[in-house]
Amino acid sequence: MLRKQWLLLLVIVTLAACNGNEESADEKESEELPILEVDFEVPVTAEVNESIDLTAIVTYDNEPVTDADEVVFEVWEKGQRDDNIMIESDNNKDGSYTAEATFEKDGIYEIHAHTTARDLHTMPLKEVIVGNASPDDYEEAADEEEEEEESHQH
Repeated sequence: MLRKQWLLLLVIVTLAACNGNEESADEKESEELPILEVDFEVPVTAEVNESIDLTAIVTYDNEPVTDADEVVFEVWEKGQRDDNIMIESDNNKDGSYTAEATFEKDGIYEIHAHTTARDLHTMPLKEVIVGNASPDDYEEAADEEEEEEESHQH
């Protein structure tokens, strides 16, 4: 009987040790994997017909990416993504990619910096408030759309 208890204790200790080693190996692996990062810079506000700079600073494993496969800025007015435009960036050969955008009317515009490099893709999102646009205008429109959807469901 004592031998069975020792054997059971040995199995439990062995399993616990293996489990602990797996976790630390997973932690090491996640710490060591390099990541594609994009520091996406745009102004918070802009005036109608004012040209603004869009800048994506791309790094991989904390090193500048001077040869990204693609950096394209997708721009649309909030709530109207189907009416988007794509703006190609200029590669400045230092890890930064730039373009200009101009907005013809008041509104809140959303911009993705679609970035592909090192077989990875990321697309950070920023907003720009143009002219006299108010976030309240978009919340009211979203509320009306929600009410319309609910009335169709009944």
